[in-house]
Amino acid sequence: MNDHHTAPGGATGAEEAVPDADSHEETGEIRRFRERLGLPGLVDVHTHFMPERVLHKVWNYFDTSGPLIGDLGWPITYRKEEAERTALLREFGVRSFTAMLYPHKPGMAAWLNTWAADFARRTPDCLHTATLFPEPGVETYVRAAVEAGARVFKAHVQVGGYDPADGLLDATWGLLADAGIPVVIHCGSGPAPGKHTGPGPIARVLARHPRLRLIVAHMGMPEYEEFLGLAERYEEVRLDTTMGFTDFTERFMPFPTRALPRVAALGDRVLLGSDFPNIPYPYVHQLHALERLELGDAWLRAVCHDNAARLFRL
Repeated sequence: MNDHHTAPGGATGAEEAVPDADSHEETGEIRRFRERLGLPGLVDVHTHFMPERVLHKVWNYFDTSGPLIGDLGWPITYRKEEAERTALLREFGVRSFTAMLYPHKPGMAAWLNTWAADFARRTPDCLHTATLFPEPGVETYVRAAVEAGARVFKAHVQVGGYDPADGLLDATWGLLADAGIPVVIHCGSGPAPGKHTGPGPIARVLARHPRLRLIVAHMGMPEYEEFLGLAERYEEVRLDTTMGFTDFTERFMPFPTRALPRVAALGDRVLLGSDFPNIPYPYVHQLHALERLELGDAWLRAVCHDNAARLFRL
């Protein structure tokens, strides 16, 4: 027997936009989900906002040479302008979200952080997000971002192609651990492996900085069980649900059924993430994918709102 889970079928910023009529049906579905659970809203720790020309390059990557698995394409469901995307999240009832952005080479991170600080100023329901890269001066610009009010960082080991245990980052990890600022980190080997992805490199970071508040993106896909093990060992390690348990992901990197009790037991350290807008299905599908795990309404409430609200003191 296959030992895998098989999935069955606010505040306003400087610019406002009204979502198109096509979104209304999905909005109603999400509202019913929230109302059934008694949620004041959703908190999504894994949404992407970045300079438009950078985001368009990301979309082009998915359109052409992106992380395609077999015959799976990766259509971008919410290919809209920035103001439309923020308005849509608000219509969905997302009370707080992030601006996950990341450099793929040296010299980009400080510039991205400047953009993200401005985005947070004009988008008060976005948690001020910053990023980093192993390069000379990283501790300086990370400290500057922290002092400017950054509340969450994004690190992308696969895109950046770097070892998170690189000595250039050691003092920076210590700084973030001392500050108690969470870091959403894509360090699993899915959807495509990198030279430094997998649990080994990040385990070396945690051995040096056990209080570092890491949020492992995508539930650690596909090394789900290994990353659950790190969360069980280190009390400040969390996981986000981004693309996890969805029909799309279950086709090529299914979550093992035997690990679901461990996910339930870590219910206070699993956080809702979606990858909006870069997802190949409607936003509501992520919520339904979590709901059909049948881990209980209390677990769902914690994952979709309470855990992140507590972590970020919303």
